[in-house]
Amino acid sequence: MIKFLDLYKINNRFRDAFQASFSKSLDDAHFILGNNVSTFENEFAAYCGTEFCVGTANGLDALTLILKGYVQLGKLQKGDKVIVPANTFIATILSVLHAELVPVLVEPNPDTYTISVDTDKALFREAKAVIMVHLYGQLADVGGFHKIAQDFNLLLIEDAAQAHGATSNLNNRKAGNLSDAAAFSFYPTKNLGALGDGGGVTTNDSELVDVIKLLRNYGSEEKYTNKVIGFNSRLDDMQAAFLSIKLKALDRDNKRRREIANAYLKGIKNSKFKLPFYDGSENHIFYAFVVEVDDRTNFTEFLNKNKIEWLIHYPIPPHQQEALNEFSHFKLPLTEKIHKRIISLPMSPVMTEHDIQTVIDVLNTY
Repeated sequence: MIKFLDLYKINNRFRDAFQASFSKSLDDAHFILGNNVSTFENEFAAYCGTEFCVGTANGLDALTLILKGYVQLGKLQKGDKVIVPANTFIATILSVLHAELVPVLVEPNPDTYTISVDTDKALFREAKAVIMVHLYGQLADVGGFHKIAQDFNLLLIEDAAQAHGATSNLNNRKAGNLSDAAAFSFYPTKNLGALGDGGGVTTNDSELVDVIKLLRNYGSEEKYTNKVIGFNSRLDDMQAAFLSIKLKALDRDNKRRREIANAYLKGIKNSKFKLPFYDGSENHIFYAFVVEVDDRTNFTEFLNKNKIEWLIHYPIPPHQQEALNEFSHFKLPLTEKIHKRIISLPMSPVMTEHDIQTVIDVLNTY
């Protein structure tokens, strides 16, 4: 069986370092917002090229706290509209709702699957913010959305949950430093994944950082003194230690993912598949290698028979989820078509050359 993502092999590479870090943390006995968190926050901010990083409990909270922070600062108001790609993971939309804002779902670019700059400009005129989702590890049209944000006076926010280390062709800046503020997830499957949940916010806005630090810790700067209605959303100290260890390997792992993607793109010669768009640059870290196919059910059965694991990111578009029934009236034919056709192939930095070639050969015989 060729695994879709072998988390054991990925993390076993760091076993000795993990164990040493755990022992040190056990001796330090500072488990909440300790030195490991501040160390990782500084390291990840430096990696992204931003002044600040604030660790949170998960990626959803990171994005929610950005939006809540802007509401707290008066840059957004309850009920303001936020432009969001319709084909994103539901967490992006949930963050807008949790912040008591109104998500406006728009169609993606059909080639990159990221939010389209060709969205009706009337929607931008009515909005106060736009969330660029760097879906599957590929940066959205950063230059295009910077111009839109400037033209329509919008806050520009990155959902970089799948894009750790992706680098823009325009200015050589990394995801997390391409907007007013960015949210990351460190869920175990991410290119930079913890051994549990985790998230973070990167930004150059010191005011926003102060508010998010307040909000993530019950609205408190001083124990038992609460300034605002806050949350409990702190990056776990042990997970921060693990992330610091894995951060050192992130660029190498991303490079390997791009090598695998290039092998797939060159080797798969079957017109039944629409292969992902890739310009060959570092703006894509291939969190997922996503293809489109007409009869997905038949194809998944074929993969199962050939012992190749797969995943669908994501089988049901958000506006068709029961939880978001209020958005079912949105007319999103491209999004609905994509969600019926996409499937993700095995992709991880620990795949062997034999694994890669097997996937290519199996797809060419479909």
